[in-house]
Amino acid sequence: MLEIVVKTDRRERHVRVSAEGMAGLVRRIGGEGDQFLVVQRIPDLPDVFAQVWHKAGGDYTLEYRDGAADRHFQVMVDGPEAVIAALTGWAHQESGWDTGLDWTLLDMDPVREVPPLDLDEGERRELEERVREVLVGGYVSRAELAEIAEDYLVTADRRPVSRDQAEMLVDRMWLERVAEQADWQDETDPERLTRAFAALQRAGITARENFTCCRGCGQSEIGGEGGPDARGFVYFHRQCTDSAAAGHGLTLLFGGFDGSVETTAAVGQEVVAALEAAGLPVEWDRDPGRAITITPLGWRRRLVG
Repeated sequence: MLEIVVKTDRRERHVRVSAEGMAGLVRRIGGEGDQFLVVQRIPDLPDVFAQVWHKAGGDYTLEYRDGAADRHFQVMVDGPEAVIAALTGWAHQESGWDTGLDWTLLDMDPVREVPPLDLDEGERRELEERVREVLVGGYVSRAELAEIAEDYLVTADRRPVSRDQAEMLVDRMWLERVAEQADWQDETDPERLTRAFAALQRAGITARENFTCCRGCGQSEIGGEGGPDARGFVYFHRQCTDSAAAGHGLTLLFGGFDGSVETTAAVGQEVVAALEAAGLPVEWDRDPGRAITITPLGWRRRLVG
């Protein structure tokens, strides 16, 4: 699998797509409402991306940006295969992936100067703590995190953080987190959790990470996530994620879609077995009315973006 995220004109998001899958997406575009792809690496890095636009009957417009505005290039090609070869090389970060194409430097608008944040020390600390909390949780994109930073200190008569200021703050803290995770070795506990949830999903239990904002919303919406053959569910919501990121373990909510105590208990046992098989420490007293807890838990979730 390629360490990339591909976003489409159809608002699809493909994470760690295969080379064949990406090629299929390139060949697909061209029709109304399906004319472009944006490709980012994992983890996402500010102003590092590739993208392609194509309308049926015309050429393909391929671009890539490598950080600063003076590193944004474009080329026109007449068929998808050259685009696929270039994007595959870009995704693999192969030396010389961009050779053989007649790239031109795009004339971008000048970079806008962003004024420093006008916050007192307490507000700045509060804002950075909230951004850090969500960042460590690991489920947001840079754009989503910037929106959180922009809105966090808003009151009825004051909006102290502009979008540009929020993006600058988030990019700095995002890159700090990327540097931290560069030292992580082997599989982390959140990756073990994802592996366990994938196994449960295959076994007919709807498993969702960081699902909805709270328990009330989760319980009301999880039924819409299950397929026709799903027997039950397990999930944790964003407040659970915040708690795990703060070092307090992770609470999992579960149940049977038929509402019976027997099915709920059986689902709980399957969830525990899958977590233990993935190497995670589990606390549960087998009471179907009580949540499952993973503790102790080292919450080191690698960023995707």
